[in-house]
Amino acid sequence: MGAPLYNIPGTRPAADTADAEAAPKARTVNEVLAQSQVESVMDELDRDLVGLAPVKQRIRDIAALLVVDKLRLNLGLAAGPAGSGPSLHMSFTGNPGTGKTTVAMRMAEILHRLGYVRKGHLVAVTRDDLVGQYIGHTAPKTKEVLKKAMGGVLFIDEAYYLYRPENERDYGQEAIEILLQVMENQRDDLVVILAGYKDRMDTFFRSNPGLSSRIAHHIDFPDYAQDELLEISERMLAGMNYRYGEGARDAFAEYLGLRLKQPHFANARSVRNALDRARLRQASRLFADRDRVLGAEDLTTLLPSDIRASRVFAAAT
Repeated sequence: MGAPLYNIPGTRPAADTADAEAAPKARTVNEVLAQSQVESVMDELDRDLVGLAPVKQRIRDIAALLVVDKLRLNLGLAAGPAGSGPSLHMSFTGNPGTGKTTVAMRMAEILHRLGYVRKGHLVAVTRDDLVGQYIGHTAPKTKEVLKKAMGGVLFIDEAYYLYRPENERDYGQEAIEILLQVMENQRDDLVVILAGYKDRMDTFFRSNPGLSSRIAHHIDFPDYAQDELLEISERMLAGMNYRYGEGARDAFAEYLGLRLKQPHFANARSVRNALDRARLRQASRLFADRDRVLGAEDLTTLLPSDIRASRVFAAAT
């Protein structure tokens, strides 16, 4: 492997010496899991995220591959040239609010606990964080982001906006070229996850085959079903010390049925927005009765009226 064309400060050499220092010794999967505590991260993923069964299974498959890879390396059974390391760059596709960023954070933890990245932090960016507006501006911006992400995971949301072929003066291609070089030459210290709508990401990869060839794992995030969204709403309320009063849960289920038929629904993100508006209506209701002593139940309970006042119900009638 040649020297990287782009020198990103704060990076380490590609050579991996950790396994070379240890004498070869056969180990069990449980020994690696106990040492890394990866299973606790997977348990958190199951506990924190509703649904997403195919996504969770893919993450478990990747974790299993990494554990087995560690066992192989420990016995000198490398899968490629010395220092090459596995390609762990990923593509997360799906609609907004389907948990892509949350899963990326858990993936960073898994990679860190298994020793594939040094820090395990997540740096989430968009096109504006990478691409400059004039000549000579893009390279410093992109390199600064990569410097912050080294040792962890770089999550690029709506990655297809990096490529704008209709604008010949666009500088997104320069950012892509820098990313390509770093993704190849320093993949043992940085994992890049590209995210966005599936159809747009497919077009983006067809237009940038160099990026597509470096993505080892493509994971599609399905939309949530209505019952899953209702469970998500209950978890969100509990996290904010709120709850549904009598009839309010049924009202929100009806709200979801109507809202899902409207455009621009963003899964869990839209659920959170709807609950925030319901909390505003609850606050206005309580504020109007200024002489009333408000107990914990009053302050934590959403009533059906707080939900049915939504414009979604008015539009339906």
